[in-house]
Amino acid sequence: MIIRFVRITAVLISFILLTGFLPFLTLLAPGYTALSSGSLYKAGAQYMLDKSIKTSTGKSSLALVKEKIKKKDNTKYLNQELKKLVERRIMLARKKLNLKNINQ
Repeated sequence: MIIRFVRITAVLISFILLTGFLPFLTLLAPGYTALSSGSLYKAGAQYMLDKSIKTSTGKSSLALVKEKIKKKDNTKYLNQELKKLVERRIMLARKKLNLKNINQ
């Protein structure tokens, strides 16, 4: 009985890894959700959401989230640089105004 289980497992693993049958992996996450939560509706919604993200953007949901986080970090950096630039310009303008007031 154990030998039969090992053979079936070996065949399935070799089928998945050697044939490039990667769509099986996309079913793995919704399957895990269905088993852990017991809700087929949740698993179906997760699968459909991931599929719609993939068709509309061409990226997986994980890659899309990574890109959004990276873009947000870049925006924060640009905002800091803009703030420094504005502060420098304000300081220069104040110095010029003080010089004009002293000359008058």
